[in-house]
Amino acid sequence: MSDRQALPRQVKLFGAVSLLNDFASEMVYPLLPAFVTGVLGGGAVALGALDGAADAAAALVKLVAGRLADRPSRRRPLIVIGYFVAAAVRPIIAATAAAWQVVGLRVVDRLGKGLRTPPRDALIADVTPEPIRGRAFGLQRGLDHVGAVIGPLVAWWMLTRHADVRTVILASFVPGVIVVLLAIWTVRDGKGRYGTVRVNTPSEPLPSLTVPYRPLPSYVIAIGVFYLIRMPETLMILRAQQLGIAVALVPLLWAALHVVRSSTSFVGGALSDRIGPSRTMWIGWLTYMSLAAGMAFATSRVAAWLLFLALGVVAGLTESPERSLVSAATGGHRGTAFGTYHALTGVAALAGGLLLGVIFQRASGATAFLVSAIGALGLVILWSFWTSLHRVTAR
Repeated sequence: MSDRQALPRQVKLFGAVSLLNDFASEMVYPLLPAFVTGVLGGGAVALGALDGAADAAAALVKLVAGRLADRPSRRRPLIVIGYFVAAAVRPIIAATAAAWQVVGLRVVDRLGKGLRTPPRDALIADVTPEPIRGRAFGLQRGLDHVGAVIGPLVAWWMLTRHADVRTVILASFVPGVIVVLLAIWTVRDGKGRYGTVRVNTPSEPLPSLTVPYRPLPSYVIAIGVFYLIRMPETLMILRAQQLGIAVALVPLLWAALHVVRSSTSFVGGALSDRIGPSRTMWIGWLTYMSLAAGMAFATSRVAAWLLFLALGVVAGLTESPERSLVSAATGGHRGTAFGTYHALTGVAALAGGLLLGVIFQRASGATAFLVSAIGALGLVILWSFWTSLHRVTAR
């Protein structure tokens, strides 16, 4: 039975790398809304740009890195350089004096993510048998979220010991260095295993970077629409603060969110293998629609806590199925497929982040969440009709 197959060692090592990287990253990220609005004087639009611009700027890099990653020999340096860039740039945020500087450094940080993510995902897909790929990506995403629990807890501990926000951001340099060293070890471990793992390397030459892409599959377009209408995480945090959650408690809230994300990532990966990634992803969209509507009408701190934490279920039900769907239809070019997927979602996140940020700032946080929920409802309904009329990969 497929559920008894052991996950490859390299999948587990990349899970550990993801854990430590998010440990470093999430020491910083949940503090950025308070840092940008409270210390640097930015607004909701700046926060929307912070999330959206960072992901969109990484989009082009993901396209290029994805095509380069179609050759397994190029994956190792791309992965290591990507982790190095993030580790080197992240602590510099502590020295910024304006919101645009934070946005710029966050963009560079995400450029590192753009370099490493397509080759890493392609490598995980290559070394993992197809029947357990959902579990493999579920493990990687789950350990990623475990790191996102540890980082905010360490940040909260430092804040309770009278460290200021800038000091916490600077301290992220320490786990960042460990990440780079572990990434180097992980890709070297994989180098000796390429001979025993069948890698789907395309026999024909790689297409030029100027050659147009084939028409995108319907599920990739649907995933892009979800990222367009999904509320940026910085605005989720700002909405929680509006509902009465103190800045000092935000790291704890963020850590608790990732406890939910981590546990549901394992469940989402297993569910994807059982009922199919398309159905699992649709359940995640439906869950998001309900919770976003709840955030729109919430009026208390208790509601903010409960709804914010419940939103963690959405990531668990969507991230692993998205990657499984992309991996299932690559035509031998997994790097390009994952690069296209990450690029599309990055551009969609930029547009959505800016739009929802404007609505948040000019109308209200409740209105922005309501718009997001209505968009998700439309996606849920349209995807149901589409999958009933067309054959969409389910398993």
